[in-house]
Amino acid sequence: MDYSKLYRSYSSLGRNPSVSPKRLFKVMVYAYSQGIYTTRKIEEACRLNLAFQYLLRGDPIPDHNTLARFRRERLECCIEDLLSQLVEWLSEHGEISFEHLFVDGTKVEANANKYSFVWKKAVQKN
Repeated sequence: MDYSKLYRSYSSLGRNPSVSPKRLFKVMVYAYSQGIYTTRKIEEACRLNLAFQYLLRGDPIPDHNTLARFRRERLECCIEDLLSQLVEWLSEHGEISFEHLFVDGTKVEANANKYSFVWKKAVQKN
């Protein structure tokens, strides 16, 4: 995979990151695949779970602020590119196939009025 966009998001004048951006990306993707979404829980998993420690390969365990800053400031510019590369890599290695595709049509209640939902056409019209 090409991580050049991710590395370019770091300033050449700033200090070097304590954890490799490539490894942070891998940790984030693995955490999401395991249903772990909050940075505090990801930090805890990095401390306690051997799979996360393996992904870090000896880099120091990132704290939740580092993970949040990485997600907010570094991934925003290149997340689509990295995820499309990941899907392509998985497809090339036979880990996923596109034989069956599914679309989720779940209706989710909004906080504004929890007893109603809005149809897509009504939103597009207004």
